[in-house]
Amino acid sequence: MSNLATYNRIFVETFEVDEAILAGYKYQDTPSWDSVGHMTMIASLEDAFDIMMDTDDIIEFSSWEKGKEILKKYDVELQD
Repeated sequence: MSNLATYNRIFVETFEVDEAILAGYKYQDTPSWDSVGHMTMIASLEDAFDIMMDTDDIIEFSSWEKGKEILKKYDVELQD
């Protein structure tokens, strides 16, 4: 499974959304992306990519797109 597929799967499973909406998906777009859902997603990403995000990055992780930028800092490339 590619890194992008893993990233998308984590969003779909954590927030129970369709993969088709991910490109514009952001924090609190759905009730499932609340503070608890946010930390669940962060933990899943850290486990999947074997990284530990800085607190600032966790706070700034406000959308699917922003998350892709943040993960690049940790050498996680999300290519199609």
